[in-house]
Amino acid sequence: MVKTAPYGSWKSPITADLTASSSVRISDVQVYGDRVYWSEMRPDEKGRCVVVEHNGGIRDCTPAGFNARTTVHEYGGGAYTVADGAVYFSNFEDQLLYKYEHGKSPAKITNNPDQRHADYFHDAERKRLICVREDHSDKALEAVNTIVAINVDDGSSQTLAEGNDFYSNPRLNPDGSFLAFMTWNHPNMPWDGCELWVADVEGDGSLGQMTLVSGGPEESIVQPEWSPDGILHFVSDKDGWWNLHRWREGKVENVCPMEAEFGGPHWVFGLSYYGFESEKSVIAIYSKEGLKHLVRIDADEKTLEEFETRYTDLSYLKVDEGYAVFIGGNYKTAPEVVKLDLKNGDTRVLKRSDYTEIDDGYLSTPMPIEYPTENGLTAHAIFYPPVNKDYGPPDDESPPLIVKVHGGPTSATTTTLSWGTQYWTSRGFGLVDVNYGGSTGYGREYMRRLDRNWGLVDVDDSINAAKYLIGQKLADPERVAIRGGSAGGYTTLGALAFRDFFKAGASYYGLSDLEVFVGDTHKYESRYLFSLVGPYPERKDLYEERSAINHMDQIRAPMIIFQGLEDKVVPPNQAELMVDALRRNGLPVAYIPFEGEQHGFRMAKNIKRSLEAELYFYSKIFGFTPSDDIEPVHIENLE
Repeated sequence: MVKTAPYGSWKSPITADLTASSSVRISDVQVYGDRVYWSEMRPDEKGRCVVVEHNGGIRDCTPAGFNARTTVHEYGGGAYTVADGAVYFSNFEDQLLYKYEHGKSPAKITNNPDQRHADYFHDAERKRLICVREDHSDKALEAVNTIVAINVDDGSSQTLAEGNDFYSNPRLNPDGSFLAFMTWNHPNMPWDGCELWVADVEGDGSLGQMTLVSGGPEESIVQPEWSPDGILHFVSDKDGWWNLHRWREGKVENVCPMEAEFGGPHWVFGLSYYGFESEKSVIAIYSKEGLKHLVRIDADEKTLEEFETRYTDLSYLKVDEGYAVFIGGNYKTAPEVVKLDLKNGDTRVLKRSDYTEIDDGYLSTPMPIEYPTENGLTAHAIFYPPVNKDYGPPDDESPPLIVKVHGGPTSATTTTLSWGTQYWTSRGFGLVDVNYGGSTGYGREYMRRLDRNWGLVDVDDSINAAKYLIGQKLADPERVAIRGGSAGGYTTLGALAFRDFFKAGASYYGLSDLEVFVGDTHKYESRYLFSLVGPYPERKDLYEERSAINHMDQIRAPMIIFQGLEDKVVPPNQAELMVDALRRNGLPVAYIPFEGEQHGFRMAKNIKRSLEAELYFYSKIFGFTPSDDIEPVHIENLE
């Protein structure tokens, strides 16, 4: 029997304990013949990354004591490859390259921990790995990035490409005579502009004549790959969308022109959006209106055929003879490794990241929405209405709304099952996950809306998402909160400091001072804000103007602030300064610092505490009684 109870007070089986539980994070799929490999990040092993093989059964390929994770670009990815029955991987603790063969201990190949490696490609003929190297040997200078070849027997290396700030995706053609690779320079990020080059491979393995295939300061290229017959393919947004292209006889052609995205931002190595079923048949993932699709493309006929799957989010696609493997998920399925038979379309799950079973009656279905925003434009978001099969609201009540802001900011939200989202909706909150202007998945023009406008466009789009839902009678205008972490926390703080709209806010290690970030970040992101805000220090005024830390006295909404005390990106004193300002304003404020946490919470007990504390905070601000047994939170200035 359905009970009537106020929104926010519904009892749910999706607990904070469940949300904080240690589900495995799966990434970086590889295939080698009939064998499938992937990487698992295991929270119950202190975040250790393990390469796993599926070959009838499942077994670990990196033994205890080893952590297959690289820190190139700090974000890593592409930490391993498989060849000749061996797994080659970077080990996190020493950043050295190892070779692992079943039944043996991993053998060390490199010896300099200041030289990090990623994005491996096996050159079978020359018995070497071609990869990206990031050299931190000179501590007084910025790290040096190159493409190198490492001999797998003795660890000796040969530099193949150097001189630019960044490199990625070195890929040999089938007969080993040409090497394709990507490169870019400060102040660009790879999604701003990069170049795709092809070089002759000489007899000694060095690179000879180089040819610029495509790219420049206004073209982003993703995932160059050679087809079985030696035609170079790649994803480019030169026509406004990340579409699949190929290079034949010196000419570039769009293989399947669509207003859809066949690629995404290069935050980590190892991302894969397409692969070859045959010389002319390409299996690919594309994104449109917040949802992912799996398709077969005939590169000659430029036709597209869609596979029917239950997945709305797909990634890390790899293709081999007769099958494809990818990571798939949807609103009620956590990410899982899926094998697809390309002949009959049948799928088989090889590994699930989470085996929790919850009745569908407690799960909110994501609804992509498009809504009006500033300057006559529209913006995008994913809306999750409140759902709980056991409860209904009083007739005269509208639900409270949480506006969630993703990090990045050059990124996007997904529709894969998130217990963190369902925690709120199953208790009677609406939640809108905003893909504000600057997010990926909606074309280059949409992504570039954030250029010089971070702290403006993202704030406007977050507010307008809430206004749209209020206008649709899907949210209570007096109970709208905004929440976000890191870059999402920056938008959260900006919305509260520079606009008078939200009735409450939750900041998780929010970036409040842009000058601290630009002066103390790593090489990969060291010029990121030049495009998002402006060149520094030339436009120091903009950095000061858009940093909430300088305008905390303008905040007029209650806030709860969560902070790791070992955070180097957002120092704890920034959070404390914000709390002090809110105290002075006489606003309800709660501050929860966590010992041992950095920029992003990893301990289950702290994830649980922060979620329950946020619910408790909203209950006091919005006037409902949660059904959960929650440890009270001290909220200052609350009568």
